[in-house]
Amino acid sequence: MPVLPEYDLTGKTAILSTSGGGEAPFLAQALAEAGASVFAVARTQALLDAVLASLPSGPSGAVMDASVPDSAKNVMEQFHRSHSKVDILVNDPRSMYAKPLEDIGADEWDAVQTRNAKAPFLLSQQVLPRMAKDKYGRVVNMISELAERGMINGSAFAASQAALLALTRSLAVEWSRFNIRINAIGTGLVDTESQPIETQREELLVRYTPLRRKGNPGDIGPLLVYLCSEFCDYSTGQPVYVDGGLNAHP
Repeated sequence: MPVLPEYDLTGKTAILSTSGGGEAPFLAQALAEAGASVFAVARTQALLDAVLASLPSGPSGAVMDASVPDSAKNVMEQFHRSHSKVDILVNDPRSMYAKPLEDIGADEWDAVQTRNAKAPFLLSQQVLPRMAKDKYGRVVNMISELAERGMINGSAFAASQAALLALTRSLAVEWSRFNIRINAIGTGLVDTESQPIETQREELLVRYTPLRRKGNPGDIGPLLVYLCSEFCDYSTGQPVYVDGGLNAHP
């Protein structure tokens, strides 16, 4: 991915956290190609291995289970063994969950909120004070367009995404005085397997999408790099949707 000089992340250190989904390796690649050093955090070892495999040789990372006390603190201790500062935090907590309301157990609800809302809260709680000391930081929270829409059987997942959008806006207001910009990227359907357009259009939701195709990681990477760059200086607290126009529907 060609990088404009204004968006160059050389010398910047990024923490990228994921709770699930297939896009995190591509997000990590985009940051690395722009010059950032990426420290990966994932909910499971398998997710972590997938992100690390997408990065240049010598990457580092840690597994974080947000249901375990001091999990985020322990991750930051591992981070500081190889890094002295953090400039960028990217949270990708889009672990999908779909079930009718009456079938959702309280423990299942709690698990979804822990993966998708509590984990980025805990990492932000650790990272933002560190950024404030350096008077610089960029945070990007990846959210689903369901943060602002409803979907049948999607109540638990949508609630977790709406929580992260609200957290994005609130933290942007709270931490702006420290030269920290906090924004969100909202996505719709994303194809990480290079499906032919004809195959994609067999899905009803793709045909409902104005651009009549799924997104791909290349649609998201450049925006992520911009929002993580110093050039992003007057945008904060904003969700930017890359969803093929899906969120424009009434």
